[in-house]
Amino acid sequence: MPTVTGMRRRGYTPAAIRDFCGRIGMAKANSVVQMAQLEDAVRQELNRTAPRVMAVNLPLKVVIENYPEDRVEELEAINNPEDPSAGTRKVPFSRELYIEEADFQETPPKKFFRLAPGREVRLRYAYFLTCRDVIKDGDGKVVELRCTYDPETRGGYAPDGRKVRGTIHWVSARHALPAKVRLYEHLFGVEHPEDVPEGTDYKDGLEAFETREGSRVEPSLSGASPGAVYQFERRGYFCVDPDSTGGDLVFNRTVGLRDTWVKILKKQGNR
Repeated sequence: MPTVTGMRRRGYTPAAIRDFCGRIGMAKANSVVQMAQLEDAVRQELNRTAPRVMAVNLPLKVVIENYPEDRVEELEAINNPEDPSAGTRKVPFSRELYIEEADFQETPPKKFFRLAPGREVRLRYAYFLTCRDVIKDGDGKVVELRCTYDPETRGGYAPDGRKVRGTIHWVSARHALPAKVRLYEHLFGVEHPEDVPEGTDYKDGLEAFETREGSRVEPSLSGASPGAVYQFERRGYFCVDPDSTGGDLVFNRTVGLRDTWVKILKKQGNR
């Protein structure tokens, strides 16, 4: 059972908890509520209120070979598309970027529309980017991508009308801030932890969390206060942890973007 203190540290807001309580109502008998229903209430509240930022959990370096080395652009990014009054912010763009490792595949499977050798994608708020070469280390691991950009596609649209299927996020390598990101999951990795098979213990179902030490976030987060919640675009909602000190930012994942509660309702035939 989550504690209120734990919820607060994860970024659960009072409004989201009140919404959840209103949904489940009062019952005289003991009952079990799906964790996904609580997460749905949190997700809907944060979708309305949380500012959007770009953050890369597992960075892969990108060098744009036809972009000037000494050039830096300030691109305009939307803070929250659900709240026009939230306005915009400036995001620096430069020759060297970081993207998510998962946004590149050297041999892409079917329906993978992100970056691959010879493929063009859209950089969020920026330009069309094409991968030209792949750099690997001695163990065969991809460590750098050599790319080119189309300077006519600033803002993510081509004057000639050509379309790209994939849009990925990024941060400027020169300006990005290092961060530690804690990827919390449910306390138990099984749906019914009370059903303990003979010869096992309930603690066998405990789910460990993952910490990403080498993450990078955009520089607008330099003054982020403990307790503030942001949407890391395409990744989920994250809360600034009190462990953050000075330039050492620590984020806790509040909830992912995928809505498992909607899937449960569809399976039950309720939506």
